[in-house]
Amino acid sequence: MRFDKTAVLGAGTIGMSWAALFAATGREVAVFDPSPNAERRVLSTIEEVADTLRALGFSHAGEADRVRFTADAAAAVEGAGFVQENVPERLDLKHGLYARIEPVLGADAIVGSSTSGLRLSDLQDGFSDPGRLVLAHPFNPPHLVPLVELMANDRTDPGVVDTAQAFYEGMGKVCVRLRKEVPGHIANRLQAALWREAIHLAVEGVASVEDIDKAVAFGPGLRWAAMGPNTLLHLGGGAGGIRAFCAHLGGAFQSWWEDLGEPRLTPDVVDVLAEGVQAMVGETSPQELAARRDRMILACLLAHARLS
Repeated sequence: MRFDKTAVLGAGTIGMSWAALFAATGREVAVFDPSPNAERRVLSTIEEVADTLRALGFSHAGEADRVRFTADAAAAVEGAGFVQENVPERLDLKHGLYARIEPVLGADAIVGSSTSGLRLSDLQDGFSDPGRLVLAHPFNPPHLVPLVELMANDRTDPGVVDTAQAFYEGMGKVCVRLRKEVPGHIANRLQAALWREAIHLAVEGVASVEDIDKAVAFGPGLRWAAMGPNTLLHLGGGAGGIRAFCAHLGGAFQSWWEDLGEPRLTPDVVDVLAEGVQAMVGETSPQELAARRDRMILACLLAHARLS
């Protein structure tokens, strides 16, 4: 199902990116955000990411004539077939929003929540009938990074998550399914595990923040951009695959796991990180860093498409 009319609830960083992507596919997009600056920010984002989306094959990239704005959440979702919810990570805010939109949602409308860490079962308590709500967590920025983590459960109507997956995949997204609720879902937990050890290494003086970042970006990060860790270690096992790898190096990995750090984000630790990052980026602005990141991700995606 195409869902020609969509709604984006919440126009922060994630919501603006979703709105730009939905618009680039030629869909109508109704954007809700109470901020008086929301329209300006979204339109600016649509313009800024247009070249990237064109490079990815979206012929309507940069077009904003099918995008409308409202400070009324119910008005935004009325008539929409697919709703992407991106309000801040507070259950009370999300539940309050759900209560406002549920009376006007179409019977077949689907709501995908971009929540990065809240549980689907807790989100569902904000609906009297949560059958059309799915967890649909993107990775930032969603107009560019393909990943969407999806989850449904026994309170979800049959077929809803399959329809949501088809919707996202129709825009070039790559969907994965959570089979069980865990805080942070899949990718954020993997990211958190790596960052925890990166912090530990910096705080313990093993290496500078800059060299830790280099070790990831120019080492395993390059391989991870091609394949996931299990597949890569399967390759590391040669003809014997992952079993051979575990037999050969499993003991070493086990010893490293037992030695991993457990830092806490105390003010002193944050100071170490902030000082290290400042030394690394110098006068480069966040906008310049984000543009460089996005150029590299785009090049990687285009290479994936060319080589697949």
